[in-house]
Amino acid sequence: MTELSAGLFEMQPGLNNLLSRYGECMMWLARYMERIENLARLLEVTESFVRGPDGQPGWDTILQINSDEDCFYTRHQSVTEEDVIAFYVTEKENPNSIKAMAHAVRENARAVRPLISTEMWMQLNVFTRWVLDLQPSDIRMNSLSGLCNRLKQDCQSHFGITEGTLYRDQAWLFYLLGKYLERSDQITRLIDIRYHTLLPGHEPVGSDIDITQWASILRSAAAYHAFRRLQPVTTTPANVVGFLLKNDAFPRSLTTSLRLVDSTLSTLAGHGSLRRLCAPIQERVAELRVTLADQTVDDIIIRGLHEYMQWIQTQISKAQQETAHAFWPVTPHAGTVQIQTQQ
Repeated sequence: MTELSAGLFEMQPGLNNLLSRYGECMMWLARYMERIENLARLLEVTESFVRGPDGQPGWDTILQINSDEDCFYTRHQSVTEEDVIAFYVTEKENPNSIKAMAHAVRENARAVRPLISTEMWMQLNVFTRWVLDLQPSDIRMNSLSGLCNRLKQDCQSHFGITEGTLYRDQAWLFYLLGKYLERSDQITRLIDIRYHTLLPGHEPVGSDIDITQWASILRSAAAYHAFRRLQPVTTTPANVVGFLLKNDAFPRSLTTSLRLVDSTLSTLAGHGSLRRLCAPIQERVAELRVTLADQTVDDIIIRGLHEYMQWIQTQISKAQQETAHAFWPVTPHAGTVQIQTQQ
């Protein structure tokens, strides 16, 4: 284990497929665990807080956030609570379901078993077995909140165990890179879809319903209490978006995630001959950070929040592609499970 960990990418990538596979699996392991936690929170918040014009839970917004409309309608006729919950929890044929992602987590963890700690493996083993055994009868509407809470807690346990036990070599860095790329992508999707869904309609801006719905965006990003520390009274579209995009102290904001991606790449570039491989990705991330820092929230909204969020998502996808091109073949290794990168 020590010999494998010590020199994950000291050789030129491509010359050692085994070591290259470890980096790829670590990245996707982190991305899928982050995505599972995020999806569990979206399901829980949507059931409790998100309402459409008819006053019913806005389940269709989850499909929009994850770009899953086409996939959903090939399996279901209409957007109902039961169908959306099944689609996102137990339908393994949906590559973005929690069950499908848990399978991907399990297989990627199995591939990097020589590198991860015993504590990580044991926790992931128990967690993924539980998820893979879930049946539709286990997620009746009156138990959705409890199910989502367990999913979130198990994901958070994984992140804590990983933080406390994973050896700090290149495997750790690829894990961090996947985690923060995923977090950057998810926050832009959430802002993009929920912002435009909640633009003023039949309810006046600042009404109780309007404020509750804007608070649902914060809850979907686990940001409600942090936001209230800074804004105990005023909730407006601009300060919600500004907090989620530009607040340096909130761990899930776009600016924080991009800063951590940049820092991780800088550390990775310090390992042997990896600087040249990291340079194009670093340049792309640096451009993202500059565009975010140089604009106010009002500037972003006036110029087009939707277009800017889509551009960010495209750049994050390209950063992932450039990482794959630099460190492992375009075609995934046999031991790596990639089910879908959201587009």
